[in-house]
Amino acid sequence: MASTNINIRMDADLKQQFEAFCADMGMSMTTAFTIFAKKAVREYRIPFEVGGETPNAQTLEAMEEVRQMKAGRAPSRTYSDVDQMMKDLLSDDV
Repeated sequence: MASTNINIRMDADLKQQFEAFCADMGMSMTTAFTIFAKKAVREYRIPFEVGGETPNAQTLEAMEEVRQMKAGRAPSRTYSDVDQMMKDLLSDDV
């Protein structure tokens, strides 16, 4: 099977750290990326979890409120006055 070259841009510090990691594992960066590519193609998925930071309590509460609203349940607070709603939204009180 013929080989081909690819170019990947990444932060210089990350590259250094990854090179050191690969050396500790007894492989090159090329081998590590080839292993990743083969596993991704074989399983037809990213072979590890990709995620972000866990949302804080306030964000989780807002997400739950949206879920309830989508399910047809009323939010915990309703407004009949736009000015009062904006005042509450912009206040620092939680």
